[in-house]
Amino acid sequence: MHAYRSQTCADLNIAHVGQDVRLAGWVHRVRDHGGVLFIDLRDHYGITQVLADSDSPAFAELERVRAEWVISIDGVVKARDADLINPRIPTGEIEVYVRELRILGRAEELPLPVFGEPDYPEETRLTYRFLDLRRETLHANMMLRSNVVRSIRNRMWDAGFTEFQTPIITASSPEGARDFLVPSRLHPGKFYALPQAPQQFKQMIMVAGFDKYFQIAPCFRDEDPRADRSPTDFYQLDMEMSFVEQEDVFAAIQPVIQALFEEFADGKRVDTDWPRIPFAEAMLKYGTDKPDLRCPIEMQVVSEHFRGSGFGIFAKLLENAGTEIRAIPAPTGGSRAFCDRMNAFAQREGLPGMGYIMWRDEGGETVGAGPIAKNIGPERTEAIRQQLGLGAGDAAFFLGGKPESFEPVAAKARVEIGRELGLSETDSFRFAWIVDFPMYEKDDEGKIDFSHNPFSMPQGGLEALAGDPLKVLGYQYDLACNGYELVSGAIRNHKPEIMFKAFELAGYPASEVEKRFGGMVKAFRYGAPPHGGCAAGIDRIVMLLADEANIRQVIMFPMNQRAEDLMMDAPSEPSNEQLRELRLRVLPPES
Repeated sequence: MHAYRSQTCADLNIAHVGQDVRLAGWVHRVRDHGGVLFIDLRDHYGITQVLADSDSPAFAELERVRAEWVISIDGVVKARDADLINPRIPTGEIEVYVRELRILGRAEELPLPVFGEPDYPEETRLTYRFLDLRRETLHANMMLRSNVVRSIRNRMWDAGFTEFQTPIITASSPEGARDFLVPSRLHPGKFYALPQAPQQFKQMIMVAGFDKYFQIAPCFRDEDPRADRSPTDFYQLDMEMSFVEQEDVFAAIQPVIQALFEEFADGKRVDTDWPRIPFAEAMLKYGTDKPDLRCPIEMQVVSEHFRGSGFGIFAKLLENAGTEIRAIPAPTGGSRAFCDRMNAFAQREGLPGMGYIMWRDEGGETVGAGPIAKNIGPERTEAIRQQLGLGAGDAAFFLGGKPESFEPVAAKARVEIGRELGLSETDSFRFAWIVDFPMYEKDDEGKIDFSHNPFSMPQGGLEALAGDPLKVLGYQYDLACNGYELVSGAIRNHKPEIMFKAFELAGYPASEVEKRFGGMVKAFRYGAPPHGGCAAGIDRIVMLLADEANIRQVIMFPMNQRAEDLMMDAPSEPSNEQLRELRLRVLPPES
């Protein structure tokens, strides 16, 4: 018999009754029933109940074991009494009577419980992540992640893609976030960077003549943490294809993502109709470029109903250029209590509030109520109702100003309204391609800069770059699912003359482009095929499939909110010897 186990803790069933077995694992739970000890023995695969009474040679030693000790037992498989069968676990029909016990590893008093999974401070959970991972939910999440990655890899190979690995130590690149810099010992004063994405390398793989590339790529970005984003590193399904247009990329990645969700959706419906929504339309209707389409509510512009009206706040606001008023319809939301709750929601999000109109049935006539209805009068109120397609018992909420100032709150309010009123789906995955992104935007200082991926091909090519940069659209696209961005990609700019002009408009002279992207520019001068691709965030995909709200729940060893690894004590201070070797000096923190 094997030194530690003959079976795992998930293997045994009624067919093994009477057999001698050896099991090993962690003591999940101990129950003393007055002369009979029951232990739930747990390993990676499952749980088996083992027991011993005073007649067992192992009884005295078994009394000493505590939660999370690692033990190995020898015993005989017995059938449980009919009224003691546990149908929730595969081994629920049997138990193992212990004859011999070996203690393989003792555990000190636990800093957090493993059995039962009660809420516990995140700081403790991350410091003792190796214990936290023993919990059933996290253990299942990590197995889900592993299976998702395996499935992705198999599906990509089956679709004709070839897996290649790109460098981890490379040059700095403006991908939209801060780089992690790595000092060079051999070249003092110079630094490598950890790749924010394999963007340039995968494009040069296409230039090198490899037709379809993919990898499960680690990416490194020095970003502020969010619930759906790691502050340091993440993994993505990275892919690129040659001789393709936008629709070719969609046709390649949609079957992979759709089949992946169908495989792991756990009973939820996976939408097969993936609409194409232009960026401008997405911002108008949903206030975001990653709309949650489980909520059916769409915003509408209602500025004309308030222009010159008696509602002075909106009427005066509309006198300023670039402002508008949008309505968020709220079918069945026409109660004062609900409107007050949504007004409070807007205030928690940093706005003074949200104006609203409620419509009621008064003697067979639908009449608007509330301060806005009173100020703009019945004709304008009715016109708004007709435009929004609302009736008695419904309501609408209003936000005004420059769209970029209120859209983030409007997007959240739309989803909150749908959730509160029970209008949104809760058991589905809804996808949409967001297309026609603007190539450029103005920053806070009025400077033109890239709004998305700087390596994208502008729609219209070089001619499009001769006009207003803010009107130039790119062959850029994102895949949104349930309010998250899952995929981002583009048809690439593979022509040097268009690339130089595109970067020039964003303030990068040709010399700077040559300096930063010399390898890519050089490659494009020697015959570059039209190419495009995308990257899918694996962490977010698993987060959605696991029905988790925080991405740290699907990452094996995540950082905390301050980008610290509490388990390994990182970041840490370098030694003086390390600094001397790298010819670096550390300045004290600013007071």
